[in-house]
Amino acid sequence: MSATNNLKGTQSAVVAGERLELHPFRAAYWEAQGALLIADLHLGKVAHFRRNGIPAPMAASGANWDRLISLFLDFQPQRVLFLGDLFHSSHNQEWLEFSQLMARFSEIRFELILGNHDILPEEDYHQANLTLHREPLAVAPFLFSHHPLTMASDGFYNLAGHIHPCVLLKGNGRQRARLPCFYFGRLQGILPAFGVFTGMGRIAPEADSQVFVIADEAVIRL
Repeated sequence: MSATNNLKGTQSAVVAGERLELHPFRAAYWEAQGALLIADLHLGKVAHFRRNGIPAPMAASGANWDRLISLFLDFQPQRVLFLGDLFHSSHNQEWLEFSQLMARFSEIRFELILGNHDILPEEDYHQANLTLHREPLAVAPFLFSHHPLTMASDGFYNLAGHIHPCVLLKGNGRQRARLPCFYFGRLQGILPAFGVFTGMGRIAPEADSQVFVIADEAVIRL
């Protein structure tokens, strides 16, 4: 495992007694387990939109690949946990590119907690060197899921995706900015959407929560 305390723009957070390194590429690294945590990549979304006549920037796909590779090289994780919505649509060229990327980093164990957009045949995931989890995955003290769980699980802290969380910041005059964020409440945390061509859902932080926004290529605690 590589050292994480000198990576540009990162911020440490203590969640459920564990230290997570939050990266401005919208991923979290759990150093104690050598695990990289990523939610809502929505790979293939650009190609899916363009195939259906919806304008979408091709540069977004390249940005996703560049960020993934950078994270793998910087953290050198032992395992990568994708918290659902890895691939947005049916099989297309971007899935082939993703499979090639997984083969390039074959020393890493890649695992996917299935999300609502993960609709490919099971053999496609296996061919891409992915271990599938159809139910939430428990790695104490965390319980990883795609959708935030509505019921607390005794002894576990839920980490999820799906929401694409953001907060609205207000400045002088009529200045407004919606910024993606990492959100950690008392019993549950939500990771930002990794994919660069995804929407955002505004959250209302509860009391005593930790909120870390991503701005200017840095993670900043509010």
